[in-house]
Order: sequence, then structure tokens, then C-alpha cells
Amino acid sequence: MEPFPPLPLQDWEDTKQTVHRFLQIVGKIRLSSGIRRNHWWHVPFHLTGRGITTRPMGAIDGNPVFTIDFDFVGHRLVAGTEEGRQASFALPGHSVASFYREVVSVLDSLGVHVRIAVPRPFDLPDSGRPFEEDTEHAAYDPAAVNRYWRVLGRVNLLLEEFASRFSGKTSPVHHFWHTFDIAVTRFSERRVDQPPQADPVTREAYSREVVSFGFWFGDQSVPEPAFYSYTSPEPVGLERQPLQPATAEWIESRGAHLALLRYADARQTPDPRRTVLDFYESAYQAGVALTGWDRTALSCPGGITDPVLRHLPR
Repeated sequence: MEPFPPLPLQDWEDTKQTVHRFLQIVGKIRLSSGIRRNHWWHVPFHLTGRGITTRPMGAIDGNPVFTIDFDFVGHRLVAGTEEGRQASFALPGHSVASFYREVVSVLDSLGVHVRIAVPRPFDLPDSGRPFEEDTEHAAYDPAAVNRYWRVLGRVNLLLEEFASRFSGKTSPVHHFWHTFDIAVTRFSERRVDQPPQADPVTREAYSREVVSFGFWFGDQSVPEPAFYSYTSPEPVGLERQPLQPATAEWIESRGAHLALLRYADARQTPDPRRTVLDFYESAYQAGVALTGWDRTALSCPGGITDPVLRHLPR
């Protein structure tokens, strides 16, 4: 398989809509059963060798310690407890409604009893419809899902490489179930006073200055996969800062500006990996040049902070 294989959104749109809602169901279980971390770091998924995982959760809510994994090689949902008990079911053939019921049943069989506070999609067109009533979304193309996971894995490593260059506070590389993207975020220590009308998610996510970097698989606003970056709060003039490569651009998004490099454009370059890393670096430099971060102090070439070790042979 190519390092960045073709991934047109229209080729798997129906499957993506179904899988997105599968992820939201399990993600909301993670939200209710995980230990809270700053900036909602306890909420997203992390990658495994076969798919994505919630990581261990439970204990704080009266449940045994348990995990839920999506296996996108064998196409199964796998739940397990710390005692070694395990239960699973096949992903193909399920609507969102039947998936929801099966997840609850599997967890009950393991002695795990969860309650999703809002058992409906988050920030999707059918956000008013309960999961257990959604028989519309039922497409599952195993080949397309496996390709999504392979692309996710490659982007995960690329973001890990980019994250290694920064010695300040940085998030894990994680896969968000609400927006269906994968991202890593760099933070400054400057506090941000959010307006009174800001929702709780926004208030916690952006309580500090950030520059964030990620990749999404396409949505209604940009109907194709793309790499992105943004600075929040956005400094004046950000959209006039240069980006690399020449095909990258600033676009308006929800009242702010997003640096965007389309996946198809990155694929056409001689070295897509280098192209994407240069894009992220240019977006970072654009943001911190205007916000005044100490770029030299926060630099971490090759993942090494000690200046002596940087010059020793590896």
C-alpha cells in the first residue's frame, strides 16, 4: 500500500457516517467512565496495532477496569476487563441502533454497567435522534474501514514526529470521536479568558493559548481529506502569513482561519511526508510569530532537549 493511498470521501461516505456514530457511542462511554484530564485529554481514542482503543477506564464509577477496542483488521468490537474476561461482536451488518444495543449487551455480560448521559450524536445533522432509533446508518465496507485505519496510523506517526520537535506542554496524538479527526496540540502557559457564553467544551479545550495540528477525512465544509492547523486565540493577520507548500492556503472556518493542505495535493509531491511536516512547521511559525512564543526555548530538535546530547553521535 502507498504511504498515503487515495481516500476520496465520496467512495466511503456512507460507511464513514456509520462508523462515525459507532465511535461516538463508545466515545461517550469513555467520557462517562474515564478519569478527567485537562483539556479533555481523557476523551479521545488512541491507536493500537489493529485499530483504536479507549484505553483502560472504569473503577471510579463502580465498574471493573475495562477497555473497548475497535479491531479494524478483523472488523470486530472487543470489550475486556482487567480479570481477563472478554466479549466481542462483528462490526459489519449493524445499524447504529443495533450496534448501540449490542455494545450495552456485551458490557452487561462482563459486569460493566454504563450510562451515556446524552445517548444521541454530537454535532451531527441527526443530533436530535437517539442512537437506539437510528436504523438509517448501516453501511460498513470492510476494505474502506481498513484503509481509513491505515491512513490514520500513518498520520499518527507523522504527528508524533512533528510533536517531538516541541519541548513545551503538548497533548498526546489522539483521535477525536466527535469530529472524526486526529490531532496534536501545543500549548503556552498564557491563560485565555473565554467569553461568558462559551460552552464548557470550548472553555476547557481553549483555556490556554494553543496551536493545533491535525488531519480529517472530509466533511460538509471541506468535502475531501486534508491536513490542517489553527492558532487560538487567532492573532490579527494570521491569514496573511506564508504557508508551505504553495498549494496550502488559509480558509475561513467558523469565524476564524484554518491553514489547510489537501490530502490529494500532498500525495502529488515527491515526498508527501516531508511536505506535510513542512506544512505543519509553516503553520506553527505563522502562529507563534504573531503571539510571541519563545520559539528557541521551546524547540526540541530530534526529540532531544539537552544541548550536549544533541551533538553526540546516535
